[in-house]
Amino acid sequence: MEPRIFCTGPLSADTEVTLTGDSATHISKVLRLRAGDELILFNDSGLDHPARIASLDRQRVRVRVGKGYDPGTESPLHVTLIQGICKSQRMDMLIQKSTELGVNVIRPMICARSVVRLGDAQARKKTEHWRQVAISACEQSGRSRIPTIALPGRLDDLASARNEHTTTRLLLDSRADTSLGAALGDSASVVLLIGPEGGLTDAERSLALTAGFQPVKLGPRVLRTETAPLTALSIVQYLAGDLG
Repeated sequence: MEPRIFCTGPLSADTEVTLTGDSATHISKVLRLRAGDELILFNDSGLDHPARIASLDRQRVRVRVGKGYDPGTESPLHVTLIQGICKSQRMDMLIQKSTELGVNVIRPMICARSVVRLGDAQARKKTEHWRQVAISACEQSGRSRIPTIALPGRLDDLASARNEHTTTRLLLDSRADTSLGAALGDSASVVLLIGPEGGLTDAERSLALTAGFQPVKLGPRVLRTETAPLTALSIVQYLAGDLG
């Protein structure tokens, strides 16, 4: 399977593009590709472009681009994940694996019990870092659309989730009586809300209910904040998405 490389610029058939920076380094030093080798380029348009290396050195890789095609790796189910921010490595893994599982939008949330606290500059830096994690996950998993990762917000913003899509809004809650599968139904889009390490406070839970979120459970055990979204995403993709 050809390696896949994200490209920020436009891609069209029978043109040449020059890759620089980390992409060029990855191609020449990590993958150790040579002139004539083939790879796949994508730029978040939803298309993969077969390409062939024309020339390269340590700083630049010139690539001849072929005709784009839809790789068919996007799920028919639109999923937004509203996630209480957790510690750095856990959050990176959560972003990576959620991307692999087909999430479309990730909205990190600062909650009352969040261990991580971010100022404005830190939030912007973290968001860009998470986007790079998602890009790498797309390169690995075959996706050609990168999930939207919003700047960290607060649960007070939940009311806006009601208007994002005609969608099912689900709150993962170990106290709930309804299973996630039963609540999903035949919805074409879903918003999943998951708290941070310490869970949501009663006030935050009430806020979510007011915003139209239905409490659902995943099973008899309490899952960690980085385990719960991956389990939930696997379930919804199996039931209404592309894993069945």
